[in-house]
Amino acid sequence: MAKLVVMYSAPKDAAAFDKHYFETHIPIAKAIPGLRKYEVNNGPIMTPAGPSAFHLIATLHFDDVAAIQNAFASPQGQAAAADVQGMGFPEGGVQMLIMDAREV
Repeated sequence: MAKLVVMYSAPKDAAAFDKHYFETHIPIAKAIPGLRKYEVNNGPIMTPAGPSAFHLIATLHFDDVAAIQNAFASPQGQAAAADVQGMGFPEGGVQMLIMDAREV
């Protein structure tokens, strides 16, 4: 199992971001080939010391890292990436991490 973790910083207009993310971006992203599971946080993102700088964290599950690379080379993956670029974030914007994962 491999994961793509996408961490979105706090947008200027959280309500507008959420509307676009849930109504437009998720349907685009769910069409990405090889996507096995799509999760987002439910409620605020916290640290042990209190609030975090992130508004939303999405975790996309794939079979392996190669599947992630193939997914984002596809037209659907390119559309999802273009949509993220068009969301308009403040400094810090979006961070993406790709990793192989194992259960321990």
